Amino acid sequence: MRLAMAQIGSSDDPEANLATVVDRTARAAADGADLIVFPEATMCRFGVSLRKVAQPLDGPWASEVVRVADAENIAVMAGMFTPADDGRIHNTVLVARPGREPVGYHKIHLFDAFGFAESKTIAPGDQPLVVDVAGHRVGVATCYDIRFPALFVELARRGAELIAVPTSWGSGPGKVQQWEVLSTARALDATAFVAAVGQALSDDPAIRDSTAPTGIGHSRLSDPFGSVIADYDSAAHTGVHDIDLGLTRKAREALAVLANAREIPRLDGTTRI
Repeated sequence: MRLAMAQIGSSDDPEANLATVVDRTARAAADGADLIVFPEATMCRFGVSLRKVAQPLDGPWASEVVRVADAENIAVMAGMFTPADDGRIHNTVLVARPGREPVGYHKIHLFDAFGFAESKTIAPGDQPLVVDVAGHRVGVATCYDIRFPALFVELARRGAELIAVPTSWGSGPGKVQQWEVLSTARALDATAFVAAVGQALSDDPAIRDSTAPTGIGHSRLSDPFGSVIADYDSAAHTGVHDIDLGLTRKAREALAVLANAREIPRLDGTTRI
């Protein structure tokens, strides 16, 4: 698979951000990419009212992403916000594939940590998502999900060879190091490629110093054996990478963590991801 990772810096203007998606998607398609992954909150950055910008998957913002995916014959994943039934919104990854109806992954694990309370305005999802892209199985997770290895194992059990993780990582002491360790660790947990694509670090001090998780860059692509294929810095950057997804099968045969896993009882009897 030829994979594009678009580390962009979203503004609070969904139309301007959409123009960036259209431009980067066209460029990636011209470079032969099968899939381009944008960050979480591509539609609109964190730190502003997101209820005002939320739209359904058949709304104008997502429809334009679907149009460009069809026109350029490339799959697109991009973070947006969609209405939820309880009056909050969902933190959603839009998945647009040529000739198919769009689907969305609603972030399961909400960022109620480091003094931020995502659940005040965001409703959690409860369904893992794996989709077909260019003849391969691709799983989806979002940002804080990366701290929960069981979700990545479940995506692997559903056949994911590559897991895309659109992200808008919060800044702070040790946060870059945590991000780097977690993204590669999840590749080892799932014996899958992990494309962890973050928001770029903003040039605007007011945004960069916000208490909201507006992004620090440092997107990372790791293979199923835990080797780092690509490491970005904090600036905006779009890279295209050729990955051999056959390595996923080899890792699952050699490391065998999925095959060798044992079921252990939970204290409360539930299954958690």
